[in-house]
Amino acid sequence: MAGETTVTPRAPADPLAAGLPHKPLVCWFEECLKDSVPLVGGKCASLGELINAGVRVPPGFALTTEGYRRFMAEAGIEREVETLLAGHDAQDIEAIEAASTRIRALIEAQPFSTELEDLVAECYRKLALRCCVPAVPVAVRSSATAEDLPGASFAGQQDTFLWIRGIDEVLSNIRRCISSLYTGRAIAYRANRGYGADQVAISVGVQKMANSFTAGVMFTLHPVNGDRSVIVIDSNFGFGESVVSGEVTPDHFVVNKITLDIIDRTVSQKTVCHTVDPKTQASRLTEVPFERQKVQSLIDDEITELAWMGKRIEKHYGRPMDIEWAVDKDLPAGGNIFILQARPETVWSAKSQASATGSAPAASAIDYILSGMLAGKKVG
Repeated sequence: MAGETTVTPRAPADPLAAGLPHKPLVCWFEECLKDSVPLVGGKCASLGELINAGVRVPPGFALTTEGYRRFMAEAGIEREVETLLAGHDAQDIEAIEAASTRIRALIEAQPFSTELEDLVAECYRKLALRCCVPAVPVAVRSSATAEDLPGASFAGQQDTFLWIRGIDEVLSNIRRCISSLYTGRAIAYRANRGYGADQVAISVGVQKMANSFTAGVMFTLHPVNGDRSVIVIDSNFGFGESVVSGEVTPDHFVVNKITLDIIDRTVSQKTVCHTVDPKTQASRLTEVPFERQKVQSLIDDEITELAWMGKRIEKHYGRPMDIEWAVDKDLPAGGNIFILQARPETVWSAKSQASATGSAPAASAIDYILSGMLAGKKVG
């Protein structure tokens, strides 16, 4: 397949696995694997796993959970945070929001130690050199130790900040990500699920921004009916926020998982998209020019390559996946489609295959196609 890359797997970042006495405060994504969740959280562990599986992912590094704990300890605010969290009823939203506001302001006011600041600054400098872009724009992404896990719904509870440039802004937004571990929603959710404050930690990923011409989401089953014989892709121009947030009705493509033929397509009128402001270098919502609103946002070759990548990711994880992706307009075709995030699909995966298909369980995508044909269903 055009654009395929080969990455030599590396050892996981957790130095305990190598017999070393201490965990690192920062590490590169490629040093992480799916078993690195306690060190770098679900999101960063997933990105590292994808890189080591040969999937094209924008490069980056993580402030680890050990770095988070060091920051909190050196700031001397752990006991104050515990006090603010103690004794609140999980149903008392007003009290929880008040505690959240105080905790977040407390965290965001704390400086990093010289050691932590130097470590993050050196990684950011190396990332800029690696990308050949001075003060490279990055996404600063929260990665909690309980998110993106099978059977959990923590994903999206912490914050992500896009188009961040310069080390001062990177450090400031890392603090904001750390503080987002204590949003009112996250505090209440953990309390209702029985998670104590000591059971959830946070890592923060710093990842090169993909300058997206088109972006969106992909499911390696049909999210409406659970059909595992297809891959479903939703897309819009610009960054993926407009698709994820529901600000537009995206273009919709259904791809046969075996043949990679496009068996259904719906090209919508897309009135707005998120793009980068050339002056402020910040993401902003903008109107799509009228003449482009009904133009297909992905060409067919890109749809096919995305579906092939989704199929490969599903095979690697051994389960249906929910994937965020982007097509970088600064890079040539054949090497410009990137996976930004991949997490297990949790809705249909929690149901039996029999209930999802209305027939006996099947072992593979071809079994689903065959069972559908026998039932008289159109499969493309």
